[in-house]
Amino acid sequence: MEAIDESSLNQSLSPTNESAEASKRTGNVWSASAHIITGVLGAGVLSLAWCMAQLGWIGGILCILLFALITILSSNLLSDCYRYPHPQYGHITNSSYPAAVNLYLGETRQMICGLLVNASLYGCTVAFVITSAASIKAIFKSNCYHKEGHQALCNHGDTVLYMILFGLVQVILSFIPDLHNMAWISATAALASLTYSFIELGLGIATVIKNGRIMGSVKGVPASNPAHKIWLVFQALGDVAFAYPYTVILLEIQDTIKSPPAENKTMKKASLIAMSIVTFLYLCCGSFGYAAFGDQTPGNLLTGFGFYEPYWLIDLANVCIILQLVGCYQPIYGGVDRWCSKKYPNSGFVNNLYQLKLPLLPAFQLNPFRICFRTAYVISTTGLGILFPYFNQVIGVLGALSFWPLAIYFPVEMYFVQEKIEAWSSKWIVLKTFSLVCFLLTVVGLIGSIEGIISQKLS
Repeated sequence: MEAIDESSLNQSLSPTNESAEASKRTGNVWSASAHIITGVLGAGVLSLAWCMAQLGWIGGILCILLFALITILSSNLLSDCYRYPHPQYGHITNSSYPAAVNLYLGETRQMICGLLVNASLYGCTVAFVITSAASIKAIFKSNCYHKEGHQALCNHGDTVLYMILFGLVQVILSFIPDLHNMAWISATAALASLTYSFIELGLGIATVIKNGRIMGSVKGVPASNPAHKIWLVFQALGDVAFAYPYTVILLEIQDTIKSPPAENKTMKKASLIAMSIVTFLYLCCGSFGYAAFGDQTPGNLLTGFGFYEPYWLIDLANVCIILQLVGCYQPIYGGVDRWCSKKYPNSGFVNNLYQLKLPLLPAFQLNPFRICFRTAYVISTTGLGILFPYFNQVIGVLGALSFWPLAIYFPVEMYFVQEKIEAWSSKWIVLKTFSLVCFLLTVVGLIGSIEGIISQKLS
């Protein structure tokens, strides 16, 4: 799952009436599908082969398909909540996820939703630190293996130094005004994610052909005892959950769609198309990665050195990972700036800008609050990455924490209000059961991932 632009989430926490802006929308089913695909594809694809290895051939494929179906259903429920009070003819539109939660469920649950969104974004930036550092190290190791041979001791130390380097880059980039709103940054990140996903897929296919056989088993990787196997299965569920949901950006995408036909109908078609493409890619990446390495499948195919050659292609894939994560790191800065300016309108520390001119560089403006907050933010995420540098376990925690509340609970509850569904009616029972099953998936995924972090830390 790619990071979300928090600035757009915070632009409006209240619904808006139809205006002339509606006539300016040019989006259609294909542009919406493209937005969804680029929003979903991210670092989560890197762990899918490892998830397949833990779940086995049947369990892995069914798990990916299950989360795809859950995502499509929850997206369809949420797309009906774009307009109020009617999903097609309502005159009030919700251009952001928090705005919809506020309208349907009230301010208290909107605040809870905001906290969960920001916590998810913060956790994603910690994962970005871990993943980027692993990719930087992998580039050095790849070149070393190419020169010295695949059996060489190309250790290059741990990833702490690379995490600090990534953090320093983010501190510098955080001082560039509105970097997170620059269109070319988003385009570069989307292109980078597509590039490394297809490189991973291509290397997996090539390795299977080279091996001349399909590795793996129905039961997956054997564990030392049944309890350990259960923990690994639970952790794999959290990792798959991290790779899918995009509900937080769905209403923003739907707000770009022209009508007629009704936006919810177009969005449902776009979700089905996008999820079909993403799921096919996920199945291919996960299946060919597992088929290539079987029980030895690494947690991250592009940094765990299942692949050694061609080294330049592995380097390119890891450079693309770094580029994407550098561009996706800063989504909450704009929202924090606006909230503090509104909260403390008379504070010079928060609102004043000071011009700085350095030799050979153009003059630029600095704000004391932004310097302090953004530097502290980067230090905290880098510190957590150094403390818990466990890729699969961390994204499992993040996937589990955000999956049920943001992708399931709020869309289901808003749909109840939109459709005026009475308690204990057949539709109410079905959707409550759906929400409960997803809650249980979140719980087991979270437990398994936390256990994985503890086990790694103790070992």
